[in-house]
Amino acid sequence: MTSNSSTRVRILVHGATGRMGQALMRLGAQRPDATIVAAVSRGMPAQRVVDGVPHFAASELHGAPAFDVAIDFSLPQGVDGVLALCLERGAAFVSGTTGLEDGQRGSLQAASERIPVLWASNFSLGVAVLGELVERAAAVLPGWDCDIVEAHHVHKQDAPSGTALTLGGFAELGGAQPRYASLRAGDIVGEHTVQFATAGERIELIHRATNREVFAHGALHAAVRLASRRPGLYRVRDVIS
Repeated sequence: MTSNSSTRVRILVHGATGRMGQALMRLGAQRPDATIVAAVSRGMPAQRVVDGVPHFAASELHGAPAFDVAIDFSLPQGVDGVLALCLERGAAFVSGTTGLEDGQRGSLQAASERIPVLWASNFSLGVAVLGELVERAAAVLPGWDCDIVEAHHVHKQDAPSGTALTLGGFAELGGAQPRYASLRAGDIVGEHTVQFATAGERIELIHRATNREVFAHGALHAAVRLASRRPGLYRVRDVIS
């Protein structure tokens, strides 16, 4: 479907009680081109309807109303169920859940033959640009050491972060062999430093997020754009501009 002044993209938020889920719920309610039609969390909801949005437990997914796209920021064990529902409903799937297993990545690839799928470790435009810079730097600095240092809040479970691994993938495309270091402290939203070093000199490419709303804005924007796309596997850069 397409979005215009009279038709809004219907979004299901999966992982609605998490940090990102709460931001998606809050910011999604403010968009003129989208409407949140369902909120899903792992446990039973304390309230069935909040601000006009029905809430469901993950075990009740099939009771969710019709939607055009699901945005998933949950845990790896929760991804399979919501992806299956999107396939059943013919809805698009946007996910920022990290720590997925190889089999789950294969499931995303297979699902993209039937529905639009976008998985990303980071939905900020700045990180999308950073990836391109990292690949270019790696290509023109052969033999330099490449280290990726990431920092996040104490509640983040996976390490290295999905964004760090994605940046490492860009470095590998340029010919580098990245090493990783992780820090979990306080309420750090997300910091990533890609360092290239050799004898006598060093280059640092840094992205710092000071507010997780940048990720929520990006995911909502991507969801609205993806809802009207053909089946396929998309990247943030394909839908963000």
